Amino acid sequence: MSSVKMYTTAVCPYCMRAKQLLKARGVEQIDEIRVDQNPSELQQMMVLTGRRTVPQIFIGDTHVGGCDDLMALDSRGGLLPLLAGA
Repeated sequence: MSSVKMYTTAVCPYCMRAKQLLKARGVEQIDEIRVDQNPSELQQMMVLTGRRTVPQIFIGDTHVGGCDDLMALDSRGGLLPLLAGA
């Protein structure tokens, strides 16, 4: 299974929803980077993604985007193959 990295904050409902979906699809470990605890991580996230909002989700080397992007990827059948490393 591909690694999953997610930039999050403690109180973000979209972050929680994205984590629930990933776990439902078999992801056991998410490398969670809390941008509310470390502002330099927020700057790094913005450099990597060009976005300011959380969550920002990476599966392997692929930037999936936010929660809505993750759900759209899942609904069109692309999430499981990406998690499998295809």
